[in-house]
Amino acid sequence: MASESVTTCLSPPVHYMICKLGFERKDIYDINHILSENGEVFWQAISEHVFYLESDQSVDYIKSIRSLGPVCESVNLHFRSLTKEQFVIQYALWFNWTNCTELFLEVFDVLQDTQTTGVALGLMKLTSCLERALGDVYLLIGKDCPFLLRDLVASEQLAVVFGRAVMNVLRVFIGSPYGLNLRNVLWHGFASPQEIPVKYCAMLIFLTAGLGQLLQAYLLQTKCILVHRPYVIFASLEELDIFPGNHETLSIAEELVKLSSFVLKTMLPFWMAALTAFKQSRYADCVILLLPQLETGLRLLFTTTNNCPNRLLTAEVKFLSKVDYDLMLAKHLDNEELNQLPAVLEEPAMEFLWDFLNHQEGPRVRDRLSHGEINLKAFPREVANQIVAFAITLVCRFSDEDMFAFKEHMVIKPLMNCASCYRSQFHPISRLKKQVLECTKSIHIWPELPMVPEEHLQTIKGLEGNAEVNTFIFMISEIISQLQQYMPQNCYSSDDPVSSVLTERLLIELCDTHICTLYSPRPVLEVLVVLRKISTQCHQVSKQVIASAELRYKQWMNKTLRSRQRHNYLRMLNSIKFLSPVLRLILVLIILELVNVHLVCKKNLFDYQQYLKFLKSVLQYTENLVTYTNPEKNKWDETVALTNKALIKIRKISDRKLMLMQVAT
Repeated sequence: MASESVTTCLSPPVHYMICKLGFERKDIYDINHILSENGEVFWQAISEHVFYLESDQSVDYIKSIRSLGPVCESVNLHFRSLTKEQFVIQYALWFNWTNCTELFLEVFDVLQDTQTTGVALGLMKLTSCLERALGDVYLLIGKDCPFLLRDLVASEQLAVVFGRAVMNVLRVFIGSPYGLNLRNVLWHGFASPQEIPVKYCAMLIFLTAGLGQLLQAYLLQTKCILVHRPYVIFASLEELDIFPGNHETLSIAEELVKLSSFVLKTMLPFWMAALTAFKQSRYADCVILLLPQLETGLRLLFTTTNNCPNRLLTAEVKFLSKVDYDLMLAKHLDNEELNQLPAVLEEPAMEFLWDFLNHQEGPRVRDRLSHGEINLKAFPREVANQIVAFAITLVCRFSDEDMFAFKEHMVIKPLMNCASCYRSQFHPISRLKKQVLECTKSIHIWPELPMVPEEHLQTIKGLEGNAEVNTFIFMISEIISQLQQYMPQNCYSSDDPVSSVLTERLLIELCDTHICTLYSPRPVLEVLVVLRKISTQCHQVSKQVIASAELRYKQWMNKTLRSRQRHNYLRMLNSIKFLSPVLRLILVLIILELVNVHLVCKKNLFDYQQYLKFLKSVLQYTENLVTYTNPEKNKWDETVALTNKALIKIRKISDRKLMLMQVAT
């Protein structure tokens, strides 16, 4: 379907409900019926405009929207008659419960403007803020706040605080897929700027103030205190910084979006407003405007590649919650047929979308913005830059026009190159690799730890440990020789396999092995959980060894250790000689196992329950190591016996697994 031929993404019933139904009644409604002279909202009068079906007493949304239309227009005209100062005096206090008073004052300004993108943006921000605030109220009574707005506004907990009739008024506008559903229609990119009546934005501001009045009365009556949950903060921003940033890119992007068939012409104002917002350093506004349009463009691709053009025009109850990012990024369609969009987008673009939108350890930008979990004022430029840059690459790639000149432009080409080689940062596989490398760096510090001078060691009698260290090193060498053929050839020396193989360079090379993260099978994900736990335990052992070594050295030099403590300290120093290669061996095994299990699963040759049993025994060893190396325990003799058993088991299993690895590769 050509983007030029699309005039609306709202199906006829939804278009009628949003754009026409609330305008059918032409009578003028007196604002004094729902608002007192001192600014009190009369909820009883508003509730009279909500009708119910005779069959089951559920809300009759058609009749309710038709009846509330003139009420909304009356509220809109009332707000337009106020100056900003008058609005602040009369209403600002009643927005405090949302923790976003300034946002509501900002959206009031939009009501006075004729710019349609401002109304849509204001509604998206307002609804996300309102959802977060309602969740805070829910937690006055309930424990686990519902994730979906529709479940939140239908909850008994909010009905207790505000009243069921009041919540039914709210459900006409947001939260119910049978009502206007303004939040979802906008956040999923179905509505164009001109399709959202400004009077509904005004009404939601009015209702929010009314909710504030009801909440104040409830809090005074119950002596409860409303607590606002802290905002989510994007951690490790450097991991999100993939694309280069360049202001010249924005100017070229403005030309690109006008030509690209990825952009629906009815949605072009949203794209232009998003780019303008970035230029003005309004990074949250930029991303809020852009994410729904990315979804719209991808939905156009999705419906074209999967030959289901009718689903582009869907915003109906039975589809609205399904034709979104979750479905478009899935391996299969809801009819179990293979989704063709991933093949069209290709792996790097799919991994970027999963990283930024879906993976639990990723930024989950759309979810967190749309549910009000992020402080909009502090939204980081780095995240906005990545979303804008990625959007530009899609606009370039998917267009009927000849985009060669744009793709080769000196500021666009680096973006295209970055996009084409993107690798997941937040899939559990990627997080495991990161864990392994962080643990490796920690263990790499061990040789630099302060050690007791050699002449001090010779003064202690009964220190015997070189034999056991040599035994362990020999066992590790045997295991390495079994696994050597699966390691990079330039990392192995038969003269000293332990020192040459168990290096930071080897682990970096192994972690650089590309493993497809898309649609990992369940066995791989279950194995990943165990491997990540093993890596975490190894890192904890390393941190404890470092802390103990530094503390005991200081105590040794200050001569504050008792005889038994001195002997135990020297046992620790002796244990470090074998623990370092043992931990590094386990880290190497983790990555080799990761590659192995992924390949074996692809060929359906895997009894992973038996395999998990072995991995859990390694996990048990590392958990025991954490216990024994704890500075308060210092059980170094037990560590020796524990390691001996573990290496024997690893050597046996590694020998057996050679056949499995050979089949897999």
